[in-house]
Amino acid sequence: MFKVGEYNILKVLREVDFGVYLDDGAEGILLPKRFVPLGTKVEEDLNVFLYHDGEDRLIATTQKPKGILGDIVKLRTISVTEHGAFLDNGLMKDLFVPKSKQQNKMIPNGEYLVKIYLDEQTGRLAATEKLEPFLSNEELTIKELEVVDLIVYRRTDIGYVCIINNKHTGVLHHNEIYRNITTGDKFPGFIKKIYPEEKAAETRWKIDVSIGKPGYNRVEDETEKILRLLKEHNGFLPYHDKSGPEEIYSFFGMSKKTFKMTTGNLYKQRKISFEKDGIKLLGS
Repeated sequence: MFKVGEYNILKVLREVDFGVYLDDGAEGILLPKRFVPLGTKVEEDLNVFLYHDGEDRLIATTQKPKGILGDIVKLRTISVTEHGAFLDNGLMKDLFVPKSKQQNKMIPNGEYLVKIYLDEQTGRLAATEKLEPFLSNEELTIKELEVVDLIVYRRTDIGYVCIINNKHTGVLHHNEIYRNITTGDKFPGFIKKIYPEEKAAETRWKIDVSIGKPGYNRVEDETEKILRLLKEHNGFLPYHDKSGPEEIYSFFGMSKKTFKMTTGNLYKQRKISFEKDGIKLLGS
């Protein structure tokens, strides 16, 4: 059984001048010649993505789309018509966003955060900018300190609302951010806190998230990075507890809090010393 809008492993049924047909349990699905890997043989299994082409034919490709069925991704507008907009999903055929699925009228060359879905009437892949129906904080599938995938959704006065694992929403507070971020950015994070939403008619949860990994797991990961950077800079780095958060993030790629925790851990292990104007690798 194959799935439209997803990757499928299908067996090569037969070769033709314009490509190969893959086994779908019927007459076969065409993989055009330009996408057939060199040396492909009959009976060989191929990992392909399935979608409908411009003539509404189910077709296979070895191209890698920017998003597959169920993904939430930021895509650029290629063209706009009175019926909707077409977004670049990295394939020969662009992804359609019906006018009714747009928050505001999309414009050419604009970038939009959308969810890819399967249109029930046509069976084709499509996209929607209206994400709220797909996101819920009522029945949670995550717990505190769990590592998750985050997508920046929108900015608020207290921080950024982030989409968690394509299912829930949480807030990344401004004091947790140490680099420039924008809508559609993706990065790993973790669940910092879960607490009930006040005055909600039904049980609904608020979630605070943070970038990276929780607590000392993060410190352990960053320890090797700081030691490596010290070795690469002759055993000394001009950064300390008085350095600014942005300065530290720009060089180390970590928050000032994580930097202080990690260097404190290294100091206790007698691997570095704190100097007046930076940190020094001991034994170098």
